[in-house]
Amino acid sequence: QVDVVESGGGSVQAGGSLRLACEGSGFVSSRVHMAWFRQRPGPEREGVSVKEFGEGVAVFEFDVGTTDYVDSVKGRFTISQGPISQDGSKKTVYLQMNSLEPEDTATYYCAAVKAAGDWSVARKWGYWGQGTQVTVTS
Repeated sequence: QVDVVESGGGSVQAGGSLRLACEGSGFVSSRVHMAWFRQRPGPEREGVSVKEFGEGVAVFEFDVGTTDYVDSVKGRFTISQGPISQDGSKKTVYLQMNSLEPEDTATYYCAAVKAAGDWSVARKWGYWGQGTQVTVTS
């Protein structure tokens, strides 16, 4: 069983920065993917699960250090590796968000352990955190 816990988030004015952290625990493999998804507010998204239709924001692959981003955040957001426990069962990723825009307002979710295929497809991910709110005001 893998557990995922997010922290960070909050409210910031446009142009500002925030950093999110995600700690995953219970990993048995060193080569693990962790990612950030988001779900923007709106009536059309009520009742829609992020695990089905969340927007992939960024992904990090441990061991090789590869990253990828959705186009709308490239150059503004950076996903990076945080501490890893000695036995490798706990891993942390950060999402540094700079030059935030009102359109970045969303609940941000961390996901871990990806099935084969496109990382940006929410259904590919096995474990999810509870989400953390990011609000960007103009």
